Amino acid sequence: MAESIARAGRTCRRHGIGPYALGCFIPSISGPLFPNISGSVPVSPELWSIAQVGAVVLLFLVGIETDLGQFLQYASAATVVAIGGVVAPFILADVLTVWFGYADHYLHPTALFMGAVSTATSVGITARVLSELNKLGSAEGVTILAAAVIDDVLGIIVLAIVSSMVAVGHVELKELGGIALKTLGFWVLVTAVAIAIAPAITRLLQRFRSEGAVLALALALCFLIAGLMEWVGLAMIIGAYALGLALSRTDMARDLEEAIRPVAHVLVPVFFVVMGMMVDFKQMGTALIFGVVMSLFAIIAKVFGCGIPALAVGFNTLGASRVGFGMLPRGEVALIVAGVGLARGAINNQEFGVAIMLTFVTTMLAPIILVPLFRKAESGLRSKGVMPSGDGDDE
Repeated sequence: MAESIARAGRTCRRHGIGPYALGCFIPSISGPLFPNISGSVPVSPELWSIAQVGAVVLLFLVGIETDLGQFLQYASAATVVAIGGVVAPFILADVLTVWFGYADHYLHPTALFMGAVSTATSVGITARVLSELNKLGSAEGVTILAAAVIDDVLGIIVLAIVSSMVAVGHVELKELGGIALKTLGFWVLVTAVAIAIAPAITRLLQRFRSEGAVLALALALCFLIAGLMEWVGLAMIIGAYALGLALSRTDMARDLEEAIRPVAHVLVPVFFVVMGMMVDFKQMGTALIFGVVMSLFAIIAKVFGCGIPALAVGFNTLGASRVGFGMLPRGEVALIVAGVGLARGAINNQEFGVAIMLTFVTTMLAPIILVPLFRKAESGLRSKGVMPSGDGDDE
């Protein structure tokens, strides 16, 4: 029994569920940082601010950790997989939210935010599982990681579009295209500018010999761009991710990653704890069926939404299954999107709880299914030469 509990604890810790689970029980504690307020978010403004900083640092770090070379090598196949993995879950979640009566129409902010929550794949969780299986270099592994990066980019763009629509108010279908193009254009512009000035930023950072000064300046730039995004009506994490992505191509990427990681180790768990604190189990009772159905369809939509395109780009049924289930876990981005929706009033505590349930279920289920799929000796490709298999293919 003790060994089983320890194993479960290690699994939860690897997937970031430990801090979240702690947050679920903290609302019963009364104190200045944890006010027990019935019927509202049991988080003080001070703690909420710290959590937001944690979210920004997390996405900044995710951007820096992105392997752009690998990403570009598998971009074509991964893009097809990622688009399927965004469109199918978004549409199903949007439709289910309306069918269960939590939104009046398909362009309602609640339906759109629930769709956005359902799209994001966790790059960190997927990479961890593949690393433990020694399959990061396999055709499926590289495709999953590249698709997960594109998936996150698309998910962040979806968040930007949805946030703009919520800020504007009621939006007609004919106006949706204009908002989407403007938002996408602004995000691409910010990312392009960040990539263009990244060498100059690197030269500026290299003038400072102190690691603390480099860290402080890098975080200051991150918060500056994040604040700019928030000022124009988009989510802060969009700017943080764009800057991290730009700096990932520079010589200082690894140094920045090592410098920021200790800060992330302090702040990111606070974010997960606060996400758990926001779940109101008293209100979740009536939304439990909705949560179960939403989680089930989120699994189906992601697996088939990514698996079918994987078949189209050269994988066989086994390889497509590996890709589909590899794209299954939601994680930090889904929680951040849900937190943004709750903060902006687009979703309430019930719907936020459903988003947490969806994230928890998919995160726990993915490793359980992926391990036996990857331990099969068969190749996941239909035939040799259909796709590059990547370095270190262990099949």
